[in-house]
Amino acid sequence: MKQGNFADFIKHIELFRGLSDNGIITVASNIEERNLDSGDFLFSEGAPRTNIYIIREGEVELFRKTPYGKEDRLALFSEGDFLGEGSLMDDSPHSTSARTTLPTKVLIVDVSFMMEHGTLAVKILSNVARVISRRMRQINSRTSNMASQYVSGRSRTEHDLLGYRDLPAEAYYGIQTMRAVENFNISGVTLNFYPVLIHALAMVKMAAAKTNHELGLISGPVAEAIIRACQDLLAGKFLSHFVVDMIQGGAGTSTNMNVNEVVANRALEILGHEKGEYKYCHPNNHVNLCQSTNDVYPTAIKIALVKSNEKLMLVLKALIDSLNKKAKEFKHIIKMGRTQLQDAVPMTLGQSFEAYAVTLEEEIENLNKNAALMLEVNMGGTAIGTGINADPEYSRKVIRHLREITGLDIKLAYNLVEATQDTGAFIMYSSAIKRLSVKLSKMSNDLRLLSSGPRAGINEINLPPMQPGSTIMPGKVNPVIPEVVNQIAFKVIGNDLTVGLASEHGQLELNVMEPVIVQSLFESIEMLKNGMDTLNYRCIKGITANEEHCRNLVQNSIGLVTALNPYIGYENATELAKEAMLSGKGVYELVLEKKLLSKEKLDDILAPENMIGPMRVRD
Repeated sequence: MKQGNFADFIKHIELFRGLSDNGIITVASNIEERNLDSGDFLFSEGAPRTNIYIIREGEVELFRKTPYGKEDRLALFSEGDFLGEGSLMDDSPHSTSARTTLPTKVLIVDVSFMMEHGTLAVKILSNVARVISRRMRQINSRTSNMASQYVSGRSRTEHDLLGYRDLPAEAYYGIQTMRAVENFNISGVTLNFYPVLIHALAMVKMAAAKTNHELGLISGPVAEAIIRACQDLLAGKFLSHFVVDMIQGGAGTSTNMNVNEVVANRALEILGHEKGEYKYCHPNNHVNLCQSTNDVYPTAIKIALVKSNEKLMLVLKALIDSLNKKAKEFKHIIKMGRTQLQDAVPMTLGQSFEAYAVTLEEEIENLNKNAALMLEVNMGGTAIGTGINADPEYSRKVIRHLREITGLDIKLAYNLVEATQDTGAFIMYSSAIKRLSVKLSKMSNDLRLLSSGPRAGINEINLPPMQPGSTIMPGKVNPVIPEVVNQIAFKVIGNDLTVGLASEHGQLELNVMEPVIVQSLFESIEMLKNGMDTLNYRCIKGITANEEHCRNLVQNSIGLVTALNPYIGYENATELAKEAMLSGKGVYELVLEKKLLSKEKLDDILAPENMIGPMRVRD
């Protein structure tokens, strides 16, 4: 690209707003253009900030690594977007990484150039401050009020059934979303807490737009604009404009209108119009055509739950893998098994961890089986399942598009009236995640007991120390990770009760309590994902065994007498156990003292490998 073309391009970039023509030319003359392949890095987390990057063509993802080494995408940037502007503010290293997802052309401005042109730098810096301010407000929009969405101070006026209202000019949501925010300041948890739900809503709206265009109900340009707007949402854009509380009255209508308005206003921009010029693309007449909240909302919920279950499976499988590795690591360590908190019979520490792995493996099939119930949807049923205001061909066609967009085996329910009022799939899946949480809690209880002490408890294992445990007792370290998993389980169990009550409280042709069902399910999944990751990386992987102590507990346990039953009989074994309790002597010592068995025979019977599984009795 030539210098003149650089100038024509960058003068439309917000970063250079307010610069004179000479200023634009000066910047353009100091730009380097670079062609990048898909997967190339613009910068990496921890690297020094040296450049501002402007995307000329292509696409760039901004991401960071979680404490567990996973990549967490933060945003997706395309033509006209810029990154690295913080390099003008301070010299701290990059806190994120930027990588191309497509072949990309970027324009690069070296920060040192800005430092050499003070007047330009001041103007650009004021633009940077405004951009960073807006980005920070978007990041914090989960906890701030509606005023945080006002950036420029400009506004637009919209109207609905109840009258006229002013909205911030920058807002992609509309008047009905604003009313919902005012009405439902309930939990503080807004739709943008769960991007997977917004993505699912975008998929539904995209499928509807394709279907309505195919049926000749909307024009090609409008359909294409709606589809592109939905693709923006799927790319992670505009999430901060989904501001409605997850818990809301109206059976999800506010959620549906939030997505209708955001998609419509983004589509208007794509069509070359201003936000709010709904005569060209209307939230209801175009984006919501042939739809009702009562088929859009449950369908999107189900798609989002299936996608969330896939991520939950990844975390669960990683935890199972760590437990299996510990089972192999500890397979040779003999320890005392316990029932009712009393000594029972010997086993290996490896068998304990293998049992944890197996019980969690069972949950993979159970969760997937119940998630599959979500694949039956009621799209085209509209208000109560009769299909009023939908084209006769709409249901069949929209299901086909949904299958293509989502990659899921989605099916149209046999009876749409029944499907519109039924919440059975949510009840079943909630029960499945409750079962998983109960198992995780039981395992956490075990870890706390087995690591108790260290001097006056069981102390068979050591959990990795994560933080000091007391403000008054020096040296105390608590099992904080299993403790937090216990608490997550309590919350999930409570959420399952909420789902059951909300499902029971539906009346006639619709269950209006679906929002609290949705909030409960997504909260449970999110907490379980985070909890299992935490348990895996901050606890399970770092567990060590006190091997000698485990063996000493076995050798000193009266429970050894159980292994002697087949050889000396139950009555003799009972008397032996009683005498051992009263005298303080060991079972081994008493057997030899009473000449019940020879030392060779006794050693053979009590050999660890002979006590941890079925064994043929030999004379």
